[in-house]
Amino acid sequence: MIEHNARPEWTDVERWLTTTVVKPGPEHERALTTAVERGMPPIEVQPTAGKLLNLLVRLSGARRVLEIGTLAGFSTIWMAQALANGGHLDTLEYLPEHAAVARENLEAAGLSDRVDVHVGPALESLPTLQGPYDFVFIDADKQNDANYLEWAVRLGRPGTVVVVDNAVWEGSLLDPSRDETNAPGIVAALELLGGPLFDATVVQTVGSKGWDGFALAVVR
Repeated sequence: MIEHNARPEWTDVERWLTTTVVKPGPEHERALTTAVERGMPPIEVQPTAGKLLNLLVRLSGARRVLEIGTLAGFSTIWMAQALANGGHLDTLEYLPEHAAVARENLEAAGLSDRVDVHVGPALESLPTLQGPYDFVFIDADKQNDANYLEWAVRLGRPGTVVVVDNAVWEGSLLDPSRDETNAPGIVAALELLGGPLFDATVVQTVGSKGWDGFALAVVR
């Protein structure tokens, strides 16, 4: 895992943007707090990114959302709150203890009726799901990012919006030897996004998690 080399001013600006523009609610704060209390790794998206996911779901009018990588449900809550009327979200979490925390947070946020948390390896859960999904968010083990993108196509449709987190990974995509566990998987995913299946871009970001970015794509 690459160390995050965040500069203090990046973090300061991120916090200011969060309190001034994003303004997370108590349900978002609860998800972050419970994650810390349960000893979960601090790898959820930042509030600025959570709000971006919320806006993208709203802008796309998505009624069916698929999330790969739940953790404590922080990003899940942001997206579930943006669902169109009658919408539903399926989220996949590898660890049962993380899934339990996510379910508690979704219940507290009043969102349990529109979210199903599936437990187990995502590549085993994905074949059990029925598409098409309108929106797919991928934020799980980076080694399988390309596999998850292939499933986004199978379970999606032309026009399905796909977001992949951690697409820059401190620039290791140009030097995979810096992180031989994760970088090759990210590179494979980006190469797939640049192929005929997707129309995509990648946006670089800086903040409390250092130098990173996300990929934004549409299934062709």
